[in-house]
Amino acid sequence: MARIVLGIATSHTPMLNAPAEDWPRFIDRDGVRDFLDKDGRPATYAELLARAEPSIAAELTPERFAARHAAAQQGVEHLRAAIRRAELGALIVVGDDHKELYHDDNLPAFVVYHGKTIRNVPLAGFEGPDWAQRATARYYEEREAREYPVESGLARHLIGELVEREFDPVASDALPDGKGEGHAFAFVRKRLIADQTLPTVPVLINTYFPPNQPTPRRCWKFGEAIRAAVASYPGDARIGIVGSGGLSHFVVDEALDRGVIDAIRRKDGAKLQALPREKLNSGSSEIRLWICAAGAAQHLDCGWSHYVPGYRTPAGSGTGLGFALWN
Repeated sequence: MARIVLGIATSHTPMLNAPAEDWPRFIDRDGVRDFLDKDGRPATYAELLARAEPSIAAELTPERFAARHAAAQQGVEHLRAAIRRAELGALIVVGDDHKELYHDDNLPAFVVYHGKTIRNVPLAGFEGPDWAQRATARYYEEREAREYPVESGLARHLIGELVEREFDPVASDALPDGKGEGHAFAFVRKRLIADQTLPTVPVLINTYFPPNQPTPRRCWKFGEAIRAAVASYPGDARIGIVGSGGLSHFVVDEALDRGVIDAIRRKDGAKLQALPREKLNSGSSEIRLWICAAGAAQHLDCGWSHYVPGYRTPAGSGTGLGFALWN
């Protein structure tokens, strides 16, 4: 039978695509952003700055930016090497959609893509400074759209088996004209997949947008259902799964992030399923993708994880840069 032999969770923020010297420049965007604080309450940049720990400022020197950037890049490379070594037949990529493909007129909670290929297209229509455009462009093709292979047989099998397990994912076999895979998937493609011929199975969870965000418990159960579905797939394929997103952002919450990683390492599914939903909003909502990956890979050991608190302004905004590996 097929089996999941590798599990990965990774952040996919543009901070990982930008050089260290550009990290302080995020203040230009954060300074005018609408935030949700660590408890899910609306906050302005000025309000976050007034509450921020004074110690954060010590993390904002050129030397600390460079050190934290290097540590995060080591995490990315560790996961890339793990995929290269695993000799996978396919990689299930679980990510979210930032209204890149789905919008308020049709916003599914779960999607499994089963087309024979999926496109990655060059960045277009970006509005922002050059440094931010360069970081965002790294998710995508430079000049022309390119089709990448999908393990469509496994994808269709997942859809059928998920229905049997009382999930009803949207089944999609094509993208809108001119559109390509969203950045949660493109980050895995461009930064983690060493062999561009490795087929993927794109799976989407609406972590971000009310009113139909799945609960943490539902995300864990969804991961369990994916694992069971893979185990019933004919053949002996070696399958990997990636949860692409998180950790906390756009306000770094070290306690939340470290608690998630600790629960994963201890295989504490009950704690992950009980995470307060008010904390899983805005970018921190993507922790749901880690929960799904943990549910799918719970038969494996999470023997390696890496965490870098990615502060980029004195208000404590940034991203909890997290990486985890089950094998």
